[in-house]
Order: sequence, then C-alpha cells, then structure tokens
Amino acid sequence: MRVDAARLRASLAEFAQIGATPGGGVTRLALSDADRAVRDLLRRRMEEAGLAVRVDDLGNITGRRPGAESGPAVLMGSHLDTVRQGGKYDGAYGVLGALEVIRTLNDAGVSTQRPIEIVDWTNEEGVRFEPAMIASGAVAGRFARDYVYDRTDREGLRFEDELRRIGYLGEVANRPGPAAAYLELHIEQGPVLEDAGAAVGIVEGIVGITWSEIIVAGHADHAGPSPMGLRRDALAAAAGVIAGIEGLGRETEGAVSTVGRIAAEPNVINTIPGRVVFSTDFRHRDHAVLDDLVERLRTLAATTASERDIEITVERFWTSEPTPFATDVVEAVAAACGDTGVDAMRLWSGAGHDAKYMQDIWPSGMIFARSIAGLSHCEQEYSTPEDLAAGANVLLHAALRLAGPV
Repeated sequence: MRVDAARLRASLAEFAQIGATPGGGVTRLALSDADRAVRDLLRRRMEEAGLAVRVDDLGNITGRRPGAESGPAVLMGSHLDTVRQGGKYDGAYGVLGALEVIRTLNDAGVSTQRPIEIVDWTNEEGVRFEPAMIASGAVAGRFARDYVYDRTDREGLRFEDELRRIGYLGEVANRPGPAAAYLELHIEQGPVLEDAGAAVGIVEGIVGITWSEIIVAGHADHAGPSPMGLRRDALAAAAGVIAGIEGLGRETEGAVSTVGRIAAEPNVINTIPGRVVFSTDFRHRDHAVLDDLVERLRTLAATTASERDIEITVERFWTSEPTPFATDVVEAVAAACGDTGVDAMRLWSGAGHDAKYMQDIWPSGMIFARSIAGLSHCEQEYSTPEDLAAGANVLLHAALRLAGPV
C-alpha cells in the first residue's frame, strides 16, 4: 500500500497558497488571519476524509478516525503555523502527510484496531507568541493554561484574545489523546540525510538545547584620543569570546554552538563600544555535555574579563533537556522503512518539535524526509516529491504497525 504522491503534492500546493509570499514561501503566524484561513481549510479536508473534528482550549485541531477498539489512538501530527517568509513544507508536510495516510486507508478500505488521530498543534514556531511549542507543551503539562493565555505578541495582543478572535477557542475536553503512540512526520531542516544519500531519517531523539545571555561591560570612549593599550573595548572582548564559543562547538564531538544575536552600545562609528550583549545556543544529545559547555564558556568569559580588565557575566536562562524517543515507536518507524524499501538512516533531530513534549506523556517518534541543501525557515526550503512521498509512506506503515490492521 502506498500514498497517492500526486494528491499529497496537490495538498501541499493548496495549503501553501494561504499566506503565500512573493518569494515562493509562506507567512502564517499563529492566530493570524492566515492561520484562521488555513485552519478552516484543514477542517474541511478532515471532514471530507470522514474524520470527526474537534477543537480544544488551546486551539489544537484534532481529527479522529475510529478503530475497532475505543481505547487510546495512534496520534499523528505537526503544525500549520510558520515563521516569517518560511517554506512550504515545515510543519504543513507533517499535517498533510498524516491526512494523506487517512485518505490512503480510506481508499483501500483498511480498518485498524486502534483509532487514528491527526492533530494540528497551535503556535509550534513561537514566532508571534513565545515560547515555541507552547500548545503541545501545555497538553504535556509543561505550561499552565493561564500562562499560555497571557502570552503577548509585539503589539501587546494576548494569546487567548487572538484565539477567540479567529474562532478557535474550544474546550479542554477536546484535547488530543489519550494516545497509544505519537508519530510526527517532518522535513529534516538540515543537511545530514542529503550528505548520507538517504531519503528518510529514523529519528531516535531530539537533542538538548541550552541558551545563555552574555553581557560584556567595558568603557565607552572616543575612538581617536584613546590609545589601544588603554582601551576597555567591550566589542573586541566579545569578539574573542564569540570565537571561543565557535571553538567549543568544533572541539566537542556531536555538539553545535551558535551566537545568533548581538547588540553593541552605543553603536556609533567613532565610539569605542562600552557594552555588548549577545546570545549563545549550545546543542547536544547529552545533558552533562551541555552543562560542561556552559562551564567552559564561563571559564572563557572569566579569563577574557581578567585579561582585558572588563566585566563579563554569563546568564544561562533556558534549557530544553535531550529527549530520546520511545524504542518501540522508533523500531516501528525502522520496520516501516524496511516495508517500503526506502533508503534510510538513524539520526537525532537538531531542532525542537512538538514530539519532544509528546514523549513526556506518550511513546513518541519522528520521521524525517530529506531537505535539499538542508535549507529551512526560508522561502528556498525544498524537498523533492519523491522524498516527500517516501516519508509519507513510512508514516503510513508505521501507523499501521502501531494501530494494528483489523
């Protein structure tokens, strides 16, 4: 049994029209008018596939296909919100791939022992309302509902108010689950599969992430009269620490390190910077390694501060622990790769996904489809139709293994 690859491509193209950008991408921020439009479309397509659709108090949309038994479902899902000028596949592929699985089962007249559900998670990206993955996190008990409702965007608009405005404030009784297993199909968003020549990834877990803010306090002064030996240049000191952070990532096997945000003050061409604030992002599959990276950063900062007679503080403010997925779900995905004959490899996800929080409460796993050039969160994001179909076929057979055909 195989999914209808042409129908999957048509679904992706149809949904990409909502929030389409001139550069060929998509902008659908959570709880925006574009998000409402794409939700409306998803509900129609779910109902056409015979699913019973419900909306919960966080705006999550769930469609249920009954099984021969009435117990916990096999849940498949992802998200339809995007970053600004994002791609057509991030998130949407997982939702529409799951819908294509349902359509394929319907076409073949296949029943399952367990029910199968599809979920569209609210605000996975966290672009408009921080933090990311907030709705799945709330379902897993990581965030209180009042905390979620009080998140505001840059205009001060509240999550709850915007959820109500677009007509997707439902009932707590309508939350997804309970689930016997959770499967999430996604594009890889990285170059590992392409480099290995594999179409599909068997995702064994999601790496841990820790963020810190580094504050460098020197002394602002005129660029002309200040001799080089007497300067307390905050930006020059920060540059040394930033180079060291890159080195920490390079010399630690399996780690990545990134400085993605920096602000210098007073940011004037003829003034020595007196204060610099920048971020660091460390990722690894071992929590102890993350802790060690932060301690080595603190040592680097202290050494630099002493050498340059300035102050440097490191404030570690957020950590997402490494999350290995459930062995039985990972092995169901691996077996499905064998069923479909696809070239696959095992790997860990370097990005966060809703599946991380689902693993807190239900056995979970993920399937990756190869991303061309590893590009994502941009309009150039692309996966071939063949790879998209391959990933969806693995999802189909993994779901069948977990749900049990009648």
